Parts: sequence; structure tokens; C-alpha cells
Amino acid sequence: HFLMMGNVLMPKSLIDISMEAPSKKTNIVFQNGTKLIEIKAPTSQDEKTLQPYGTCSITLPSSVKILKTSELAVNSITFEDYKNSELLNCDSIKEKMIRRHVQEDRLEQDMQDIAGLRIMCQFVEDIYKVVDLLRQRSDMTILEERDYVTNVKPSGYRSYHIVIEYPVQLITGEKRILAEIQVRTLAMNFWATVEHSLNYKYQGEFPEELSARLQRAAEAAFKLDNEMSEIREEIKEAQTLFSKRRSTNSIDEDELKE
Repeated sequence: HFLMMGNVLMPKSLIDISMEAPSKKTNIVFQNGTKLIEIKAPTSQDEKTLQPYGTCSITLPSSVKILKTSELAVNSITFEDYKNSELLNCDSIKEKMIRRHVQEDRLEQDMQDIAGLRIMCQFVEDIYKVVDLLRQRSDMTILEERDYVTNVKPSGYRSYHIVIEYPVQLITGEKRILAEIQVRTLAMNFWATVEHSLNYKYQGEFPEELSARLQRAAEAAFKLDNEMSEIREEIKEAQTLFSKRRSTNSIDEDELKE
């Protein structure tokens, strides 16, 4: 991997630079195969394109807050936390466009994760309960679901992804954009966060030994999730049994008094 510094093409390993959030005023040139591609500094048109997604980053978390305080509580779902809608900056978007071969005129149709929301649950089974609640909502349209919890990725990644069409209100009127909601457990999120950081460090080319260790870590995290789910069920059963015994004892005491 190389970067163009001035007029010199230098190995990327010698340059301490983050492709995730470079300076907005800097033009970046890097090698994609054998062709050098330039990522230009963001223009006013770029910022205009991102405006609806910025609005989504404000309104989408509000919708999830309502879920947390109403339906989730009623359905006994343990909703641990959510992260505010993640809005990619112009440089990250352009880098992803090149990596995913997305044409500029197809950006709004083919780039589904410019804005997104991550919901964290304590237990695996709660993931599917949250998904069911999202399916019932009328303020968004679900276009696609990808279950990486059951169909784990080769890397070990687990999460439930939902691509939605979400309406945002602009000065010019309503605009419907694509956004992505990810639902996962805390353990899944911890693993994904570490793997994501390493992915940028190694530019997606993990050493074989590291890949194997990450896969083992992912399996260990999933075993922990399943173990905690079993513990919760055992606690629920014990509480139910205790309540029944308490109720029976109370009835017996009342009969003795009579």
C-alpha cells in the first residue's frame, strides 16, 4: 500500500496517517490495484449531499429512545444502550466508494451505511425481539435484513443488520434516504470494535495467526452470550417457582386462620 506525499510515492507503512478521518482540506492519493486514485477535498456539493444524513443522525436516535422507554419495557427486553447515528465524513465515504466500486451517481442507492444506528442488548434473544419491534414501526421502511448472528461471517463477526428507508424533513421538503441499524450484544460489539480498529491498522490484510485468534475470540464471546442467556433463564425459573411457593404458603396461612 502506498500514499503520494508531494511528488513522491511512499510506502504506507512509513506514514502514520488514518484513512478514517483525514483532514478535510487534504487531497489523498492511494493505490487501488495498479491505479492511483485521488480523493479530493470535500466541496460544498459534498456537504449538501450529506445534509439529509446529518438530519437522520439527529432524528433516528430519538425514535430509538421512544422504543427504550415504551415497547422495550413492556416486552421485558433488556436494552442496554444505543450509539448515536454514525455519520461518515466525506473522506471516509469517498474511500468506501472506491473500495466498494460505487459510482458517484449511485451513491444514495448503493451506499447504505452513510448514516446508521447501533443498538446494544445484554442477551442474544433480545436482538430478535428488538428486530420484531422495528418491523412494526411506521416511521421507517425495512428494505433488507442480514442476520450475521445466525449466519456468522468467516471473520467471526456477529450482528443483525437492517437497511431502512427513512424520511427526513428538509427545507425543500421530505427526502427518503437509506440508513443502517445494527443490533448486537455487548460482547459482539466489543469484539467488532477491536476487530474494526485492527482492520484499519492492517488495511484489511490480517496475518493468518491473528485472523485465527480473532475467530477464536469471537466464538468465546458468543459462548459467553449463550451462557449468560442460560443463567438468565435459570434465574427466571427460580423466581417463578419461588413466587408459586410463596403464593401457596399464603393461601395455606389464610385457611388456617379461618
